[in-house]
Amino acid sequence: MTVASLVMWSVWVAFVLFLTVLYIYRSSLSRDEEDQIFLDDSFEQEKAAQAVIAAKVARIEPWVRVARWMVVVMSVVVIAYYTRDILQQLNIVH
Repeated sequence: MTVASLVMWSVWVAFVLFLTVLYIYRSSLSRDEEDQIFLDDSFEQEKAAQAVIAAKVARIEPWVRVARWMVVVMSVVVIAYYTRDILQQLNIVH
């Protein structure tokens, strides 16, 4: 294994771990989120708690999207690296 492939795999694993942590954090936040509408004013406390949860989930969502794209890009880099390596082994590309 070359240094380049070791670095490439390390970066890919770091991105996947970051995405996994974000998914776990988002799911732990949204675990207490309820899909209901509070029509009565006596439920203001529950409505406020749900608004806080929704705000936290909305704040983490851009990070999830960026991390997902970072994993996709690094996956394409890994595939391209090994495709090029295979083509070089077959003497198709020099």
